[in-house]
Amino acid sequence: MIRKGRGAQLNPHSRFESIVYEKLDEYKEFARLEGEEESNKTRYIEVFPKSIVNKVDSPDVPMDWSMNPYQGCEHGCAYCYARPTHEYWGYSSGLEFENTILIKKNAPQLLEEKFNSRSWKAAPIMLSGNTDCYQPIERKEEITRAILKLCLKYKHPVGIITKNALVLRDLDVLTKLAKLNLVKVNLSITTLNEELRRKLEPRTSSGKNRVYAVKRLAETGVPVSVLMAPVIPGLNSNEIHEIFKTVGQAGARVAFHLMVRLNGPLQPIFKKWLELNFPDRAEKVLNLIKESHGGKLNDSRYKTRMRGEGAYARSLSNIANNARLKYFEQVENIKLNCELFEKNPSGQMRLEF
Repeated sequence: MIRKGRGAQLNPHSRFESIVYEKLDEYKEFARLEGEEESNKTRYIEVFPKSIVNKVDSPDVPMDWSMNPYQGCEHGCAYCYARPTHEYWGYSSGLEFENTILIKKNAPQLLEEKFNSRSWKAAPIMLSGNTDCYQPIERKEEITRAILKLCLKYKHPVGIITKNALVLRDLDVLTKLAKLNLVKVNLSITTLNEELRRKLEPRTSSGKNRVYAVKRLAETGVPVSVLMAPVIPGLNSNEIHEIFKTVGQAGARVAFHLMVRLNGPLQPIFKKWLELNFPDRAEKVLNLIKESHGGKLNDSRYKTRMRGEGAYARSLSNIANNARLKYFEQVENIKLNCELFEKNPSGQMRLEF
């Protein structure tokens, strides 16, 4: 049985839990009567981190700093590389990654403190390096919007990675940032096949709405690129050319693709999802992933982990490169302005000790 509206169909135990609790079958009815039955609803928990900006040291990740207003992600993408990070918070990388969302309401306050610290020097901060800053709860909480307004106030460069058309809600702030060359948006578009999207990314915006978001951002002068991330052999790998063509015509500056890789606890979660949703090709998909990563489902090596290796991975790269040459005038490396940043823009004097 497939749990509708969710990507993960498993809820494996966290690697860091030394004690595991299991419900015994004979108490199932009691649990149901007491309201303890596992629910498909999402629960939101406020947390209080002491810092919000994270240094990025990976040599193949084009950002200096990242920031995540939320931990866990209700989008429920079956392939999400961020799933294992939920275990550091004591939750599962499976269903709990999707239905237990940690909210950092003090993120804007922490960011402003960072901006005003003596040691801080302006460098692009990426929203989000881990989980989506425009996942459904952002519509209510508006933490991402508050962060963007803060970046505008301090004239600080910021980047966005999202697969949610909700980014258009903040077009007023984004256009002001764009005029100062302080923002760039990367929209992740994995498929234009709506049937596949509903299974693969159950609580994301449709591919059609994401393409519309690309168009609107481009029309208003906000630099927008597209990530086809990830490409999954045998599922969406046949869409590379069509997606690049579509987003190129919509106004994207450039498009890139990233190869799927199944890191750590993600493997059984993705395998189960694949077996339930595509039993006819599950083995083929897994074998092609292995073929693209030296015989393994995961590859942690810098430089190769994103693109893959071998004949099959090269063929996909060739398709992407040819489409890029055909549908994009030039591959732009958008460098944001770090010179406008000013501490304490309110003009109030601070006591220095």
